[in-house]
Amino acid sequence: VQLQASGGGLVQAGGSLRVSCVVSGGTFSSYAMGWFRQAPGKEREFVAGISWGGARTYYADSVKGRFTISRDNARNTLYLQMNSLKPEDTAAYYCATVEGRNPFGSWGQGTLVTVSS
Repeated sequence: VQLQASGGGLVQAGGSLRVSCVVSGGTFSSYAMGWFRQAPGKEREFVAGISWGGARTYYADSVKGRFTISRDNARNTLYLQMNSLKPEDTAAYYCATVEGRNPFGSWGQGTLVTVSS
C-alpha cells in the first residue's frame, strides 16, 4: 500500500485547511484509516481515525471539535478538515492504515502544516 498526503501549507491561527491522502496498491475500502502528526522535536502522535466504511470516527482530545476525518472510498482518498487551527497544530501530517489508534504498515510522505500566530 502506498500513501501520499497533500494539501498542507501556511495558515494563520483560527484558519482552516483540508489535507488529503491518496491510497494506492491495496483495497482502500477494506482498511480503517487514520491521521497522525509529528511536530519538530516530538514523537509522532495519533490525530484521528475512521472505520473502513466511514460510519465510525474518533479523535485525539487535542483536536476533538475542530478536526473532521472523512473518506471517499470511490476515490481511494482520506481527508482531514482542520478548523480553528492553533500554532500547536503545526506539524507534518501523515496518513496510515490503523488498528484502533495504532498505525500498521508503511508510512507515506507527509504534508507540512504551519500555523502562524
